[in-house]
Amino acid sequence: MKDENKRDLYLKVRVSQAEMDAIKRKFANSGMNTLSGFVRAMIFEGYIVHIDEDEMKRLCNLASNIANNINQIAHRANVTNKVYKEDIEDIKRLADQLIQPLLFLQSKCLQLKH
Repeated sequence: MKDENKRDLYLKVRVSQAEMDAIKRKFANSGMNTLSGFVRAMIFEGYIVHIDEDEMKRLCNLASNIANNINQIAHRANVTNKVYKEDIEDIKRLADQLIQPLLFLQSKCLQLKH
């Protein structure tokens, strides 16, 4: 190993017992040979992902509203044998509100993957 790549410095980090247990579990599942190598990989290649919980709740509520509307339309269609244009337009409007944030979320997840 070249002198500039020599690892002769120490990094000390305090963790709780629960945190150490979690680190060791993740290390065991990583398939890596050394804890030092695992920690370095997490520092240099790992990601910190911030998720806006309010935005996620909004998306879940929107998806739930769409599902409820579809169920109501399906019930009405089974009872009356009719589907109304307004119902379909309402579903399309809600779906349009949902698709853009979902596509954005998908693109961010794909960036993490690469």
